Amino acid sequence: MQVSVLQVGYDDDEPVAARVERVAQLVADQRGADLVVLPELWAPGGFSYREWEARAEPLDGPTVRALADAARAAGAVVHGGSLVERTEEPGPQGRHLWNTSVVLSRDGGLLASYRKVHRFGFGAGEPLLMEAGEDVVVVDLPCGPSGEAVRTGLATCYDLRFPELFRRQVDLGAELVLLPAAWPAARLAHWRLLTRARAVEDQVLLVAVGTAGTHARTPMAGHSTVVSPWGEDLAEAGDGEQVLRVGLDLGEVARCREQFPVLADRRL
Repeated sequence: MQVSVLQVGYDDDEPVAARVERVAQLVADQRGADLVVLPELWAPGGFSYREWEARAEPLDGPTVRALADAARAAGAVVHGGSLVERTEEPGPQGRHLWNTSVVLSRDGGLLASYRKVHRFGFGAGEPLLMEAGEDVVVVDLPCGPSGEAVRTGLATCYDLRFPELFRRQVDLGAELVLLPAAWPAARLAHWRLLTRARAVEDQVLLVAVGTAGTHARTPMAGHSTVVSPWGEDLAEAGDGEQVLRVGLDLGEVARCREQFPVLADRRL
């Protein structure tokens, strides 16, 4: 399976509409890929909390429509990263905003969505402004090289610090995990450690896609990575905008679990 990892770089001077147009074209250019993956909140700004209310949109808004057109042009399944979703009905805490990931089919249809379960900000930022998702999402994505289904778990950024989410995804059959992020440069060492840990302990293929640049005065880590179930780096980006094209051997998960059956030895 061919995966295109799009590590989007931007700063606060780039208008959102211009960024959406630019990134949608970048997605459309990924012809030959089976799956394209974008970072967290690349359109509204990963740390641009003050702008989220104004930049929020429904799942049929301009960003998703642009990505749907791009998916059709590329002929690929597209994980659109995440956006600030606005809903008409409030969530349990009375808020209308969510950090929501979307996955689109090759013909631009909505295959899956995931609302971020673990909100980052320690009482500010996401916890103050957004609702928390409640569902663990694992879906069959038709992104194998011949269109076969791949059992895929969806997570977002801060979720990476909560291993119980990923273990639940494995219990639901996940062999591939997609993790868009807006991870700051100050904690790059944690990013490298935790992406490898989640892949190794759950024996999954992990595609973790970050952003580059500086958002709301926060330098971003970049270093998007694809990790094998053995914990090997199959590819890693630098700290600027970059596209990685990576070939994934989907059979490696089964071989890893058979040769080193740690999951079968769980007792708790």
